[in-house]
This record gives sequence, C-alpha cells and structure tokens, in this order.
Amino acid sequence: MTKTLKDLMAEAETAAPRITAAEARAMIETEGALVVDVRDPAEVAASGKVPGAVNVPRAMLEFRADPDSPAHAEGFERSRPVIVYCASGGRSALAGRTLGELGFETVRNLGGFKDWVEAGGEVDKD
Repeated sequence: MTKTLKDLMAEAETAAPRITAAEARAMIETEGALVVDVRDPAEVAASGKVPGAVNVPRAMLEFRADPDSPAHAEGFERSRPVIVYCASGGRSALAGRTLGELGFETVRNLGGFKDWVEAGGEVDKD
C-alpha cells in the first residue's frame, strides 16, 4: 500500500509524541536526555540551538545514531531518552520515528526551534 506524507506524519507523531519546552527541560534535567537538532548546519549557525544539543542533520541521522555504524556519534544510546527538534516540527517528527525504528526506547519531539525560543528557552549561539 502506498503511503502519503500525511500517513507518514501520523505514524511519526505516534512514534515520537510531541512535548512542550517545559517537558523537554524536565527530561534534560532529570533523565539526562540527549537533545538532537536535525536542522542543517547553516540553519543552526543562523539561529543558534538548544544548549547542549548535538546537531545531526536529518539526512545523516541513521548513520550517526546507529551504534554499529562507523559514523556513530557519541551520546546516542538506545536506552537514553532522546528529544529531537527542527525548524517547525516535520523533520523532527520523521527523525523521531526513525530513531524508534532503530530501537531507541524513549523518543520525544520538541517540534520547532521557534517553540523552544517562544517558551523562553535559552539559546546557544556558539
């Protein structure tokens, strides 16, 4: 059966439920969640990122997240909670779904970076 973008997004929202900035802060502070910015590096350079977030462009996520990949990035552990975000929430939803398929146990979607900023979240511009 052919799927549409709408189908993929609905599946993604189930796999990686959306959370608020306050819920993300709590997961970071109490659970040591890994925060992953899936935007392109130019987007991050232009606006900054959530403090402590690692930038892994959506196109590289599978390669960086899979512990068996030669390109595996430090910090990605299947038992560690992960929070993903992008510019508006679409790429992060799909990224969250992918992480779930790769066996990550707890994945949440913060949505867009603008949601973090509008909620008073700090911004790391380095």
